[in-house]
Amino acid sequence: MYYDTELNFLCSLMKNLHLPVNIIEYPTSEPPELDFGLRRMLYKEPDYQKTLALFEEPLKENTVFRIKDEYLCNYLLFALPETTPSKYLVIGPFTYTEITEQMVLKLAEKLSLSPRQFSQFHRYYSDLPLHSDENTLFAIISTFCEKLYGSIESFSVETIERRLSDNIEPVASRPDFQEPEEAFLSMHRLEDRYAQENNMIHAVSQGLVQKAEMMMGNNNILRMEKRSADPIRSLKNYTIILNTLLRKGAEAGSVHPLHIDSLSSRFARQIEQISTPENAVALQKEMVHKYCLLVKNHSMKGYSLLIQKVLVRIDSDLTADLSLKTQAALLNVNASYLSTLFKKETGQTLTDYVNKKRVEHALFLLNSSSMQIQTIAQYCGIPDVNYFTKIFKKYVGKTPKEYRDGIS
Repeated sequence: MYYDTELNFLCSLMKNLHLPVNIIEYPTSEPPELDFGLRRMLYKEPDYQKTLALFEEPLKENTVFRIKDEYLCNYLLFALPETTPSKYLVIGPFTYTEITEQMVLKLAEKLSLSPRQFSQFHRYYSDLPLHSDENTLFAIISTFCEKLYGSIESFSVETIERRLSDNIEPVASRPDFQEPEEAFLSMHRLEDRYAQENNMIHAVSQGLVQKAEMMMGNNNILRMEKRSADPIRSLKNYTIILNTLLRKGAEAGSVHPLHIDSLSSRFARQIEQISTPENAVALQKEMVHKYCLLVKNHSMKGYSLLIQKVLVRIDSDLTADLSLKTQAALLNVNASYLSTLFKKETGQTLTDYVNKKRVEHALFLLNSSSMQIQTIAQYCGIPDVNYFTKIFKKYVGKTPKEYRDGIS
């Protein structure tokens, strides 16, 4: 097809936005369960050919359908040209707005669900993908359809909104009613959530800031069943879960527990200070960013165990005696051997590495405190302020005083 490249890009983009996307054939003897089994749970053997009330006959060509079904689920649907048999691209189900517990209760009451059905019904909406930026999403689809159909004037848009009938037969009283199997409805969404969590762990373990932040874009990784009546407590709980996932990612990225624990503990304290949803979202984004940077700056991948121990000791206390002689003695190895191995694995001498770390810390203190330069030198493990100034100028090109004067 002439649009294969663009179609693959669109499908990848939707998946990165955590929006379900399917290409389906019509007619087909085995239509997919586009709603992740919602109707099967309600009606046992639903006609998925008619799920969207559009498959009774081939869809109109050059038309994008914006659909909201009777179960509050949104879909985007359009025919793909030049396909035999006919193929359609379906994005969904998802929702543009948070579906509240009151909305779920109202819908369940209208359907007269059994208690077991309601439990799975409620879990379904907790896991339903949320994409709040409707205009941007449709702009993406419109741009793709311009390529697909030739121009913006070459296709039309139809909006379909279905509602439950006021005299709908209660689900639990139907002759063919059967209680759903435990976790029947939620299984697919649980599998999807665990896949997202594993993808997040992998992105963090690689220090891939952009990928991890994109995965957090719609917060679907944290959209779980609410287990507290207090919405702020729920947000805190979800953020605690995220902190745990990110810790696992950093651990998989070969970051020493010393660094992981320091960052994790700091975020644990901040989580308990969350007071609004905006606070929670901002903190979650900061956490993802900082854990990725932690991996990029402190990953031990590629280092031998001996050099890992040296690096951790340097990072843990810059005020300690970090000379080659002392390090070698502590590790019970020959100093010459340690020097050669360190240079081979890091690309720099141990002295250069330590000095750079100390200067980096000095820069941080100069930018974030009003400490005297002599005090900063001591905090960086160089008691002699004259030697500290010499080392600082070697790497920064300015004395500490000149640098500080430049800040103000």
